[in-house]
Amino acid sequence: MNDKALHTLEYDKIIQRLIGLTSTSLGREEAEKLSPSRELPIVERRLAATDEAVRSVMFKGTPPFGGITDIRSSLYRAKLQGILQPPELMEVAQFIMGSRRLTRFIASAGEETELPLLSDLCEPLTDFKALEDEIRRCIDEQGEVLDSASPELASVRRDIRINAGRAREKLESLVRSNSVQKMLQDALITMRNDRYVIPVKQEYRAHFGGIVHDQSGSGATLFIEPEAVVQMNNKLRELKIKEQNEVERILRNLTEQTGERADLLTGDAEILGLIDFIFAKAALAHALSATLPEMNDDGRLLLRKARHPLIDIKQAVPIDMELGEQYTSIIVTGPNTGGKTVSLKTIGLLSLMAMSGLFIPAEDGSRLCVFDGIYADIGDEQSIEQNLSTFSSHMTNLISMLGQVTNRSLVLLDELGAGTDPAEGSALAIAILEHLQKLGCRLIATTHYSELKAYAYNRSGIINASMEFDVATLRPTYRLLIGVPGRSNAFAIAEKLGLPKSIIDHARGEVSEDELKVDSMIASLEEDRLRAQAERQTAERLRRDVEKLQKEIEDERFKLEEQKAKLLESAREDARQAIAKAKREAEEIISDLRRLAMEEGASVKEHKLIEARRKLEDAVPSPVAKPNKASAAKSAKIVAGDEVKVHSLGGQKGHVVELTGNSEAIVQLGIMKMKVSLADLEPMRKAVSNKAPAAHTTIVKRSRDENIRSELDLRGMMLDEAIMEVDQFLDEAFLSNLGQVYIIHGKGTGALRTGIQDFLRRHKHVKSYRLGQFGEGGAGVSVAELH
Repeated sequence: MNDKALHTLEYDKIIQRLIGLTSTSLGREEAEKLSPSRELPIVERRLAATDEAVRSVMFKGTPPFGGITDIRSSLYRAKLQGILQPPELMEVAQFIMGSRRLTRFIASAGEETELPLLSDLCEPLTDFKALEDEIRRCIDEQGEVLDSASPELASVRRDIRINAGRAREKLESLVRSNSVQKMLQDALITMRNDRYVIPVKQEYRAHFGGIVHDQSGSGATLFIEPEAVVQMNNKLRELKIKEQNEVERILRNLTEQTGERADLLTGDAEILGLIDFIFAKAALAHALSATLPEMNDDGRLLLRKARHPLIDIKQAVPIDMELGEQYTSIIVTGPNTGGKTVSLKTIGLLSLMAMSGLFIPAEDGSRLCVFDGIYADIGDEQSIEQNLSTFSSHMTNLISMLGQVTNRSLVLLDELGAGTDPAEGSALAIAILEHLQKLGCRLIATTHYSELKAYAYNRSGIINASMEFDVATLRPTYRLLIGVPGRSNAFAIAEKLGLPKSIIDHARGEVSEDELKVDSMIASLEEDRLRAQAERQTAERLRRDVEKLQKEIEDERFKLEEQKAKLLESAREDARQAIAKAKREAEEIISDLRRLAMEEGASVKEHKLIEARRKLEDAVPSPVAKPNKASAAKSAKIVAGDEVKVHSLGGQKGHVVELTGNSEAIVQLGIMKMKVSLADLEPMRKAVSNKAPAAHTTIVKRSRDENIRSELDLRGMMLDEAIMEVDQFLDEAFLSNLGQVYIIHGKGTGALRTGIQDFLRRHKHVKSYRLGQFGEGGAGVSVAELH
């Protein structure tokens, strides 16, 4: 792609904005390498990936990139058997965790919408959770090797603490001695060269044995290691060396495990950087309110309400533009500051963005082309150092373009032929346009020359366009009008500003009659365009109203058809069940008749036939009783505890458990409870009894509260107050069937944590408890598992 065009169209500013939306240095690296592609399949694949990221964010929100950093240099050193330091190993563990979280996010989004490209990218990602767990077992969040990393390290550090304590005790006894205190500069114990020392005044040096390790800047204080602790310090030094060797062994082991997986983790890093870059493109689409363009490689462009992406959305004036169908070139005329240059840059920059796989700030249905090159000569690039005038700089750019332009190129020319004599400039501009037309490229050029209006009017494949100007306000509207040449507004502007009419009339007389006819024709075209535009807007509004009404009618019809289908299906099901029941009972009666006939021969008694006929009549399903006004009146008197009949269930008896509003009640029918309309219930008459009323049975129902807490914050509380809160919290969690809860007590001195954990150990609802892990709050949180 032409580097000069990229700079002229400010493509680098789009890249910088994209870089700012990446979440990782890996994604930033991918964004910095982005450039437009000349191949349609590559462009379509890029846009499809951006579209998948946009839909993922729509369904699942912002993707998690926490913990994903560029660990490739550490992996390279691990592969070369260099020992990684604890912070580097912790970055590897966090990278593995971040990769796993992002993979789960995309898999979850894939359940909502199809994400074939993102899913394929995640497919080769590896989950080295065992390595992550091993690193976290040995190294804490602050990058320190834990005592639990190995039994040897735990033993050595325990010995270090014991010996250090003994050395301090010995020195503290010296410091507290009255005879020694007067010799000390300060009654304190400090460290020099990893050995315990005390600050002794210079004049008492002879009274102390031992080793001098340091002195103050003034020389008045000597830091002496008394002879009494020399052996203890020696022992500490030996233990420190053993600790260092054990730590190095642990780090070497972790590094070897990391180095064995370095190649796969490096590949994962590159994939995650690409995924971050794709989601950054989605973030840019959201920031620009951009849409997915349709792409082709046959030179067709269609922009609907397109905006320049670097202009504030509230200030940008959208443009509509079509190119490549009926015409391949557009000649744009109009006054300065009317928006011609911005329109050129908008078309060029949006083409570059689409070819880079970025959404464009335009309405749905916009169409862009994949060009083999985009060439732009925009702006005044005169140079004093190179002795180039405005005209010379334009010619230099044009000459370099003409040797590269093909029939698959887009050429953008601003102020074609400007900077020289108008007659020569317009003739040269026409010659350049004809040459580019013969090449078959797509061309958009702006000019001030009126000769080019007539040229475009008489040539096939070329169309006039202009930037709209409001004479009433003397201001441009920045709207691009295709098919309407720019009209000279000099006389109208001068008259509005107050120039005497006599001068304006004299000026009009100096203009040729042909030019006045052209100006009058353009004015008539403009008037017709405005009238057609108003009528089109009215027709469009009516069309939208009709479509809305049609949709509402269609939705209502669909609902009626759906309701009808449900009613028919329900009726068929009821009929099937009734027929099946009647059939079973009829078969039982026929079987009984046959048995009677066999037992009694032909002498079946009349009363037995009558009984069999009655059973057949009873087998016919009776219609479902419908609630009537009388039963509705009775239902108004129903209260909880009443015995009732349910009409829709064939008079089934039950009792009211509770009322759930003004029109429904929950009724107990045997072992089943169901919600029934009050109009469907009829209270049964209660038998009068002299017995004392039976005690009411209380039914307690407990349902899980949707707002039940799963964590309790105790920070700032005293222990007694906190234990009362924890007790109540655990009861609520147990009744709500929570399996795990989080109790936040903070780190502090550890007193609150110790008291809370003692209470958890004795609590009847607590099965087990532990401190929070990385990401759960660490030592500031206790996690309790409930029975």
